[in-house]
Amino acid sequence: MGTQPRPPVYILLGPPGAGKGTQARLLEERFGLLQLSTGDLLRAAVAAGTAAGRAAGAVMEAGGLVSDAIVIAVLKDRMAAPDTAVGVILDGFPRTAGQAGALDRLLADEGRTVAAAIALEVDDAAMVERIAGRFTCAGCGEGYHDSMKAPAVPGVCDRCGGTAFRRRADDRAETVAARLAAYHAETAPLIAHYERQGMLARVDAMGSIAEIAAALARIVAEPRARGEDPPVAASAEGSAGQGQGGTEGNPREKANG
Repeated sequence: MGTQPRPPVYILLGPPGAGKGTQARLLEERFGLLQLSTGDLLRAAVAAGTAAGRAAGAVMEAGGLVSDAIVIAVLKDRMAAPDTAVGVILDGFPRTAGQAGALDRLLADEGRTVAAAIALEVDDAAMVERIAGRFTCAGCGEGYHDSMKAPAVPGVCDRCGGTAFRRRADDRAETVAARLAAYHAETAPLIAHYERQGMLARVDAMGSIAEIAAALARIVAEPRARGEDPPVAASAEGSAGQGQGGTEGNPREKANG
């Protein structure tokens, strides 16, 4: 009798603005996977009052950084829930090689491994332009971009007719460049960790949402070649064109502007 395949675990890596959230939602819809983000996990654990949640809550209330050990404990509790049997996408964890090692040990204890660590790769200069050009209508929140999605009538919102717009402070060019530099410095050892294990897959994240989704779908289907059971797609084409709303999604409609 063969060993029952364990539910797959996928890790989605990528800098701010690369579209991880959008792509994770598309994978959820198409393959029935469950997206787990660190922030959501911690908040849910605190609300549920679990032992790990209480520990996390105490640190958060004190304004500290939640330790890797607590995050792993929260993740372990969550991975034991029945709804994770479909397979999961980890979004936002691990962020460092140390966290990756802790995750490896957690999965090994459960007889599981990472099916693939998928790195969404971007052109830094183009990403700075993409994010720094974003702005929203102050009235209705409709998203725009200086070069990729300007209002049909300059200074007037297409959706509500408002004339007041705003830009996030975090979207300034110098801020975006600094965040990208920090991301590369932090994740370079993490990417090397998964590359050494033969688990790393690279995806060009400068294309359209549909192009990136198609590349990710091919990777998620790949475990079949290793004798495992990948998630079953909900439809042949399915959700590749969905989930494009919001200020992050709109500028991503074109490959490089």
